[in-house]
Amino acid sequence: MTRIGRSDLDIFPLSLGGNVFGWTADRDASFAILDAFHAGGGNFIDTADSYSAWAPGHSGGESETIIGEWLAARKPENVVVATKVSQHPDFKGLSATNVRAAAEASLTRLGVESIDLYYAHFDDAETPLEETVTAFGDLVTDGLVRYVAVSNYTAARIRSWIELAQAGGSDLPVAIQPHYNLVHRNDVEESIVPVAEEFDLSLVPYYGLAAGFLTGKYRSTDAVSQASPRAKGAAKYATPQGLRIIDALEGIGAAHGASIAATALAWLRAQPAVAAPIASASKVEQVDDLLTSARIELTAEEIAALDRVSTWTPAS
Repeated sequence: MTRIGRSDLDIFPLSLGGNVFGWTADRDASFAILDAFHAGGGNFIDTADSYSAWAPGHSGGESETIIGEWLAARKPENVVVATKVSQHPDFKGLSATNVRAAAEASLTRLGVESIDLYYAHFDDAETPLEETVTAFGDLVTDGLVRYVAVSNYTAARIRSWIELAQAGGSDLPVAIQPHYNLVHRNDVEESIVPVAEEFDLSLVPYYGLAAGFLTGKYRSTDAVSQASPRAKGAAKYATPQGLRIIDALEGIGAAHGASIAATALAWLRAQPAVAAPIASASKVEQVDDLLTSARIELTAEEIAALDRVSTWTPAS
């Protein structure tokens, strides 16, 4: 188990992504995935109020609803649930009124008394940051939220959030959720990690498997032309360097009896300030791989080898 930032949230070092619940995993499949994850020691679940508003016939909140039904049916102990606000069709943005209403709606869907970790999902340029910071702080004061976090914020905006919270006496964020993986490193390592280390914030990265590329599914440089429209987000990484990363993961994983995907997540977990990568499973058979990733301990030499092969340097 590990701790998120300055909080008292003890978590399994892999967060189960809830974006698929009610979308590519129906209620029964979602329950089976959650059961397997919890039975294997997992206790950290990530979702958002907007999941899965993008799907035809969906309105947002489907994932939270399924998680809430699972919590009510199973009554698991020590489960930590993180959710987010700003993208639900009925609760767009981060105004104080919207943040409060969205949190109350999430609490109802989840069936819990307080949200363990509440993220500002995306920055809102239309709302003064001080208003958002105060709104999140008020949720903590009123017991609706235990801890505050930010997702998809720049380093400069995170610093501004912290300064405003300190000046106003609001709770400081304890976590940052950035896009971070072996084929998308520079932005996070150059700007976000220094802020996280300075203020004792944990990273909980999403896209840890690069939309599926780091599972090893795409093994040729013409993978993009062969991929379905939905898979092109992953196949675009099938460059010569991307394929060298897959080869390195495969070799290192073999030494641990682990898959390419589990090894990629283990590398991410070993990075500075990272508490738990997020990864989802649409089938119960995929859960064991996720659990394995949280238990692999890569050697310093293996981490260095993956660092080298994945280093990207801008053209001069």
